[in-house]
Amino acid sequence: MTDLPGVVITGVSGRMGQMLVREVLASERLKLSGALERPGHEWVGRDLGEAMGMAPLGVLVGGDPLEAFARAQAVIDFTAPAATVEFADLAAQARAVHVIGTTGLSEDDLARIQRAARHAVVVRAGNMSLGVNLLTQVTKKVAQALDADWDIEIVESHHNRKVDAPSGTALMLGEAAAEGRGVTLSEVSDRGRDGITGAREKGRIGFHAVRGGDIVGEHEVMFLTGGERITLKHVASDRSLFARGALKAALWGQDKGPGEYDMLDVLGLND
Repeated sequence: MTDLPGVVITGVSGRMGQMLVREVLASERLKLSGALERPGHEWVGRDLGEAMGMAPLGVLVGGDPLEAFARAQAVIDFTAPAATVEFADLAAQARAVHVIGTTGLSEDDLARIQRAARHAVVVRAGNMSLGVNLLTQVTKKVAQALDADWDIEIVESHHNRKVDAPSGTALMLGEAAAEGRGVTLSEVSDRGRDGITGAREKGRIGFHAVRGGDIVGEHEVMFLTGGERITLKHVASDRSLFARGALKAALWGQDKGPGEYDMLDVLGLND
């Protein structure tokens, strides 16, 4: 048991954090070596198991990432952009695999993560599920096969507590569609239509966000032209699938050299 790679979970009080903790505890290939919350959080200093309403685990929730990362071989991070970029620097110092599921990252955030990846393994993905990553590959192939007479629209739906839009997965699908067409997403992205917008511009990729209830995640890519429509769709009904994907990424990265990878690399789906 002591030879297993140790994992630190950040943001352990959140829904995803607690799901990750449970998945690590159930794993036969990883061990929980640390748990983090922001300094001043009510969980800091408490036994993690007791804080989660379980039996004591002998793991105290900490507020110092540097100390926690120094004892770990992997960090799994589904938090917020400001925290994630700080964790990236510290995980690189510790040479720990940094698995990033955080979304809403800016260009500056991504550049900082890329710098950290020069020194350690970073696995970053807008979505950790096998199904979504297969959908990404299919989206790219369909976009390659269809010309600009086919409009592309991406619709994503999530629970009412999600704070960013479009979702990281929607953007990942948009990037795949843009790559298939040989264009840059930032130059063809169309978001937030409202009022008299005029006719749809040819070649644009549209995004639409639905927020409500407890939707785990639904993503639909539509290719539309005169007289016909192709729809590709993925529905997630259990958040644990994202946690399982993150654990798979943490294990996969243990013998890899420094660099930034994604779930297509982990799943062996990259071209």
